[in-house]
Amino acid sequence: MIPEEEIREIFSHLKALILIHEEMGMEPPRLSAEDLRYLEGNAALPRDNPGALGHLDTLEALKAFIGECQRCKLCRGRTNLVFGEGSPRARLMFVGEGPGREEDKVGKPFVGEAGRLLTRIIEAMGLTREGVYICNVVKCRPPKNRDPERDEIDTCIPFMKRQIDIIMPEVICILGRVAGKVILGDGFKVTRDRGKWHRYGDIAVMPTFHPAYLLRNLSAKRHVWEDVKKIMSRLGLEVKKID
Repeated sequence: MIPEEEIREIFSHLKALILIHEEMGMEPPRLSAEDLRYLEGNAALPRDNPGALGHLDTLEALKAFIGECQRCKLCRGRTNLVFGEGSPRARLMFVGEGPGREEDKVGKPFVGEAGRLLTRIIEAMGLTREGVYICNVVKCRPPKNRDPERDEIDTCIPFMKRQIDIIMPEVICILGRVAGKVILGDGFKVTRDRGKWHRYGDIAVMPTFHPAYLLRNLSAKRHVWEDVKKIMSRLGLEVKKID
């Protein structure tokens, strides 16, 4: 990834060169389409300007802006970038930590074993995957499914936040510890804070265990279902008893 300072210096030199050519009556130099794609793909977002993506008002525009992202080191080992999928008008949004092996293969979120469990949870709510929105904090798979590191999270946070801003769901369901810390702050603890309502701006937030955790801890399924029932009540969905 090209450092932001270096990119600024490049464009500063280009601007000066263009002015010189104009003063001499010569046609100014132009960047090729390939050069522009390279710079865009490697440019870091200015972290002190969270509104830098504000002009991107659709998920399609945001996805196109991200492109074949090379903004952090996760790009080196990925097969596919996993942007997210679902309805752009979803009332309910699920946010996990990052893609796993199966997600990396196909470029879609939550399609592995944990994803199939999430699908069953969504269907038990009387909803469909197409009717909700599912994404992750980081868009590329961390090596060996490790937790995403701080610099990787910082790079991807603006994209996740813009997805939330575009969709404006009524409820966000946080899946697991990592997403909870990113959205609700470093003090978040999933064992303590799951099952309780929180806020992200004007949006209600319900944290619960990650589906991958449920695969290892079957007894936690009843806790997740209690959390899910609270979401259903908030959305006005019929809560049915399940085995």
